[in-house]
Amino acid sequence: MSRGICPRVNSCGSLWILSAVIFVVNVIDVDAYSCHEVRTAFQLRQIGPLQRVPETPGTDVDLLVCKHQGPSCCTRKMEESYQFAVKRETLQNVRSYSFELKYLISGHGDAFQDTFQYLLSFSQGHLSSLLEGTYSSLSRRALPHVNQLFSSLSLHLRGANVSVEAAVHRFFDNLFPLVYTRLVNPGMEGGGAETSETGDCLRMTRQDVNPFGPHPAAMAQELAGALGAGRQLGLALEEGLEVMNATEHVSLSRECVKGLVKMVYCSHCRGLTLIKPCVGYCLNVLRGCLASVAELDQPWRRYTSLLEQLTHAVAGHHSLELALLGVRGHVNEALLYAQLHGPLITATVDKVCGLSTGEPTSMQPTSPGVTTSTVTSSTPPPSAPPSLPPPEQLLGQLAHLRSSFPLKPSKNNKHSSLRKISREFLMYLQRYKSFFAALPEMLCEGENVVDDSTCWSGDDVVESYTGRVVGNGLQAQRQNPEVKVRSPNPTMAEVKERLERFNQETQENFPGLGQREVWEELGSGETEEGSTTDCDDEDGCQASGDGKDKTSHTASDGKPAGRQPGGDGPHESPQKPPVVRVRGGSTPASLARPWSLALLFAALGLQWTLF
Repeated sequence: MSRGICPRVNSCGSLWILSAVIFVVNVIDVDAYSCHEVRTAFQLRQIGPLQRVPETPGTDVDLLVCKHQGPSCCTRKMEESYQFAVKRETLQNVRSYSFELKYLISGHGDAFQDTFQYLLSFSQGHLSSLLEGTYSSLSRRALPHVNQLFSSLSLHLRGANVSVEAAVHRFFDNLFPLVYTRLVNPGMEGGGAETSETGDCLRMTRQDVNPFGPHPAAMAQELAGALGAGRQLGLALEEGLEVMNATEHVSLSRECVKGLVKMVYCSHCRGLTLIKPCVGYCLNVLRGCLASVAELDQPWRRYTSLLEQLTHAVAGHHSLELALLGVRGHVNEALLYAQLHGPLITATVDKVCGLSTGEPTSMQPTSPGVTTSTVTSSTPPPSAPPSLPPPEQLLGQLAHLRSSFPLKPSKNNKHSSLRKISREFLMYLQRYKSFFAALPEMLCEGENVVDDSTCWSGDDVVESYTGRVVGNGLQAQRQNPEVKVRSPNPTMAEVKERLERFNQETQENFPGLGQREVWEELGSGETEEGSTTDCDDEDGCQASGDGKDKTSHTASDGKPAGRQPGGDGPHESPQKPPVVRVRGGSTPASLARPWSLALLFAALGLQWTLF
């Protein structure tokens, strides 16, 4: 009977063993498809409430984006959270790449404006010292008009709708009654002619009487050119900030968001939280999402080229510094002209305003020590205060500002001149000429994607992405297999149109910009700070002329070193601004060498004597 029981026991044991094996396999299979890693990634990335993630994969889940056969760790609620998260992460990545460019524009914009205001203040003090030292009889009454002039110039540089020509002529209009009663006819001083109806007549007829000769018009023209370029540079930097702000807050379409979720998070639904997208797949998705942003590429390249030209017009050959420092000389020449033509001015004023002064004044200036030979000179008269050298000798003292923007420090680590700021700005600007075209590539580089085997293609893990990789821009997206671009982004289309309009207006207001060569000296920042950075051709620091000697700023192919690939090509018949000789600079190398040789021979002679 026991024999009958034993076979049954053996069969029961085998059944129990088979059941145990099946149970263990099921446990291992369930553990392999658990959603533990998905929950961890969901929590670490702060995607949404953790209770939305199931403990184990589910089947027959109603998903809209991450559809696939088999169990899934995703739910409809998780897909909604993924959409919000991927939009946030993508815009944060865009901001992280645009931050440096935005900081470059805003920081250098502040540095330029600070330097402009310092130059204005310096020039204002320079002119005030001339009036107080040489023309003390009218300085007290003239100083308010000086303040008004430079206040208007400051507003113009900051972008206000203030005319430089009108400000300069208003200054000379207000100056004429003071000059007429205190310099041309000193006996009339204190007679009330400056504030009476006669004073109003003098102000209104100043341009007809022309008591200051050609100097007001020359001063207005010189200031309008230099300050106009500075003002446009400030407006251009503000326009660049507007473009960057719009890019950082670009709206992503519904098709784009779905493509991003499919690229970044649909692999999580299968428990593959560490797999990365293929490079070509990532480029297609982001080029589709940023197609309207990439449309800014061409107008942005033109914009950066105009920035280079405007910077050259402002800082090249010390244009703005010399224009502001020249105010003192122009005013001095105008006052000398009025004194030398006193009788003619008095006769004309007597006919126009009915103001008789009796005896005509002398043809010589009333200020002591001023001769007629200084009328046509561009330097201050001998009677000027000896503590103020000519404007050309003050260039080394300009723009000693401490900027809030951490610019590249000089040796003293304190100050940056306008020329150094411009050189640094253009050096960094070269990196961002193709920013909008390269943005998808920047977002798809590094640790975000993989270029070798086993990458995520949006549907499965593959050895390599086999889809067609499209280019940038709206036209190329017609062939995009990953993201459908149905229409351009209206906000970015408006930004593009505004940038193109700004470029066109800048070119129309400054027609010579497109004909200028790129400033090679600004483009190269390799010279040592504080030694030769502010040295011109005429200082002996480099070769001059247009011949073969000019090799320090050209590449091996003969193109200027400052011109980068992707920019505008060279223009025919370039018109360079006039060369300005800077006095009081460093000793030219051609003059320093003989002294060095003399010292060397003296040392050798002394050594020979000792032996």
